[in-house]
Amino acid sequence: MESRLQDEPVEWETPDLSLAEIEKKIKEYNGQINSNLFMSLNKDGSYTGFIKVQLKLVRPVSVPSSKKPPSLQDARQGPGRSASVRRRTSFYLPKDTVKHLHVLSRTRAREVIEALLRKFLVVDDPRKFALFERAERHGQVYLRKLSDDEQPLRLRLLAGPSDKALSFILKENDSGEVNWDAFSMPELHNFLRILQREEEAHLRQILQKYSYCRQKIQEALHACPLG
Repeated sequence: MESRLQDEPVEWETPDLSLAEIEKKIKEYNGQINSNLFMSLNKDGSYTGFIKVQLKLVRPVSVPSSKKPPSLQDARQGPGRSASVRRRTSFYLPKDTVKHLHVLSRTRAREVIEALLRKFLVVDDPRKFALFERAERHGQVYLRKLSDDEQPLRLRLLAGPSDKALSFILKENDSGEVNWDAFSMPELHNFLRILQREEEAHLRQILQKYSYCRQKIQEALHACPLG
């Protein structure tokens, strides 16, 4: 079972590496992985590689209403987001969806978020989301929100390939309270419909529970001898 989360920074050392140090770390990284998701050094000292991001979204996301909700296959092939989406529909992404992205060492966290939204055809404002780093240390799990300008691939290289040492998670960008003013009118109407469906489902469950209890009590009463 996972330890409780600590909302503290993971103190990775992020030194400015020389070209020789970068090359050495990339060789060490590639030697530790069991897949073909290698990092590659470019002539200008930058490098490319893959980061894995787990999507842990609580609320539904919005896609163009003319599109069906994207499957993982759609996400691999999907086009970029439209800048002028008029009609939207909302749905929940599958829980713990994972996506690998091929990025540059200079790719920022904000650009990673935007790329993920494009992959899944999501038209919500990227500012509604945040990229987090997760690490396990000394029996505790640490979670920290990355700033917009941090470079996830650089963090990946410094931490090594272990998911326990470092992994990335996309979550809603809030501290618990929902800022409803940030949503469009169609989104708010969709949320109301979702809430109504959930409320009706809960009411049915409650009514069934009490109906069952009432039935059992009545059966017990009929079984009791009179007098």
